[in-house]
Amino acid sequence: MIPEPIAGLNLPDSYDDINQTLKISDMILTNAVENAKTLFHSPTVSSIDESGINSRVMVLREFNLKKRFMRFHTDYRAPKIKQYKKNNIASVLCYDPILKIQIKLQGIIDVNYHNSITRSAWDGSTTRSKKCYSVKGGSSLKISNPVEYDLKDGNIEDGYMNFAVLIFSFTTLEFLHLKSSGHRRALHTWDDKLQSSWLVP
Repeated sequence: MIPEPIAGLNLPDSYDDINQTLKISDMILTNAVENAKTLFHSPTVSSIDESGINSRVMVLREFNLKKRFMRFHTDYRAPKIKQYKKNNIASVLCYDPILKIQIKLQGIIDVNYHNSITRSAWDGSTTRSKKCYSVKGGSSLKISNPVEYDLKDGNIEDGYMNFAVLIFSFTTLEFLHLKSSGHRRALHTWDDKLQSSWLVP
C-alpha cells in the first residue's frame, strides 16, 4: 500500500527496468521538495572532518536530476561550514520504510554565501524559515539557558547575514527497493555520460 503523502506518484510494485529506477528516483525527490510529509523531504547529509564522519538531517529545498544537484539551506555560523570548506566530499541518504525504497547519492558540496544563489533562495524562503537565522550566537554554540535563544520578533531580514546555501552536486545515485520476492539495487554514475548497472543487493 502506497502511503498517502506520495500516493499520487503511482509507484510500481516491482522494478525490473533499470531506467525506471532513475525515473522513479527523480519523481520521488522532486516531489519531496514541496512535500514535507514524505521522509525524502529530510534526508541525512554526511561529510568527513578531522573527527570522522558527521551526519545531520537537512531539509531538501531543490532537486534537479538534469543538472545533478540538490540544494540545502543552513546557518553560515554552523560548524559544518568549516568542514565543507576543508573537505567537500559528501553523501545524501534517504529511506522510507513503508515504500522500502532507499536512495543514496554521492558527490561534493559547495558553500554559497552572500551571492546571487543565496539571495534568490532567501527571497523564496518563508518568514518562518527566515526567523531561524536571526538566533543570536549561531548554531551549535554551548549555552546555559535555551530560553534566551528562542525565536523572537524583529527584522527577519537581519537573518540574511547568517544565511548560506549548500549546493550538493552528485556523481552517483543508487536506488534500492526491498521486496521479499527479490530486492532491486541499481547504480547510476555520471562521468562523461550516464552509466547504469544492476548491483547485487
